[in-house]
Amino acid sequence: MGLTTLDWIVIVLFIVLIMAVGLSYTKKASKDMESFFLGGRNMPWLLAGVSMVATTFAADTPLAVAELIYKDGIAGNWLWWNFLAGGMLTTFFFARLWQRAGVLTEVELIEKRYAGKPLNF
Repeated sequence: MGLTTLDWIVIVLFIVLIMAVGLSYTKKASKDMESFFLGGRNMPWLLAGVSMVATTFAADTPLAVAELIYKDGIAGNWLWWNFLAGGMLTTFFFARLWQRAGVLTEVELIEKRYAGKPLNF
């Protein structure tokens, strides 16, 4: 079964949309490292949170889910579904806190949170 004309239209529109978003932010993201990774700190917290969750998905994610189901049956999905709860917390809770902390990396967040003796430990 081949792709229909509608399929190709959706694919092309998606590529055009992604390219338009990328090109519109190219100049803004080229200023410095903070602009590249954080959008100049002008990115809404919801978009930043969704981005944080999206980075957890990779080519190996379907393989990990398939392994869970192979080893544990359908019950193995519960582990995967629990990641959804963590992703929701990341998006709606932690993204705001990260943005408010004004940090770029996890290391900076840890240094800010655990200063002094706890950090040295």
